[in-house]
Amino acid sequence: MLRGINPVITADLLWVLDSMGHGDTLLIADRNFPSYAVAKETVSGRVVELPGLLVTEALEAVLSLFPLDDFVEKPILRMEQDGHPDLLLPGHEESLAICHKMENRPVQMGSLERQAFYAAARQCYAVIRTTEHRPYVNLILKKGTVNP
Repeated sequence: MLRGINPVITADLLWVLDSMGHGDTLLIADRNFPSYAVAKETVSGRVVELPGLLVTEALEAVLSLFPLDDFVEKPILRMEQDGHPDLLLPGHEESLAICHKMENRPVQMGSLERQAFYAAARQCYAVIRTTEHRPYVNLILKKGTVNP
């Protein structure tokens, strides 16, 4: 155990977050997402398991160590619900509130249609797999820079 680090951050997750560079993306997935199939095509090929956590809980833990990119308009992307591209689900609203709080600034969330989201997920650095039960609560985060 390390002081000052959220206890849900595993050694694998800490390695992934530290090894990512500015502009790399990270997927936080729900339990229905094909995490292992997608992860085979990611930069690291890794799935980090965070069993027992919702996407929002994993997001808060990640953002305690990981800055969102402030050079892009929408550093977080959500998966759209099929047939309802403009619908912001409760898990998305909660995630956006966490981003505002953890970043201490307004953060905009973009969205991608499900198949486009899968394609973007394959370009991520790694996948975090949660046991989130709410469908479509999948997020892609773009890492920013750590300033002195």
